[in-house]
Amino acid sequence: MTGAQASVRRARPGDLPEVARLAAEHAAFEKADPPPPGLADRLHALLFAAATPRLRCLVAERVDATLVGYATCEPAISTWDGYEYLHMDCLYLRPGHRGLGLGPLLMNAVAAEARALGIAEIQWQTPVWNDGAIRFYRRLGARSKDKLRFTWPASPSDPVGQ
Repeated sequence: MTGAQASVRRARPGDLPEVARLAAEHAAFEKADPPPPGLADRLHALLFAAATPRLRCLVAERVDATLVGYATCEPAISTWDGYEYLHMDCLYLRPGHRGLGLGPLLMNAVAAEARALGIAEIQWQTPVWNDGAIRFYRRLGARSKDKLRFTWPASPSDPVGQ
């Protein structure tokens, strides 16, 4: 399959159950916990419930209408630089659909979202062990920064300093 046999478009509400399955596959690929139940409903609220959606989702679709990948992104702000950037949270293609030109199609669609929002830069992260993704992003001309990503619950059982 090549890019000519697939296309990228914005997700529609009916795509969300399959996007949720893709997200679960993505989590398993990255050796992370699976998404909690109800992901499709939560995505619907982020993508379609507000006049200005907080999240954008693009899907890679074969000519037979099978979804084989997705990318999600949302505007964020760099305090250090004092500008907005588009944060690409996820980019995932099912095994067997990588290396066929769909990754560049998804990246170009993410870049088009950034341009439509008047945003000049896209940022994202990938696991340090994901050599295939790192090679792909470097071929695009992307540069990496060494940082660790932390998570912390907004309601810790023991607030800091108390």
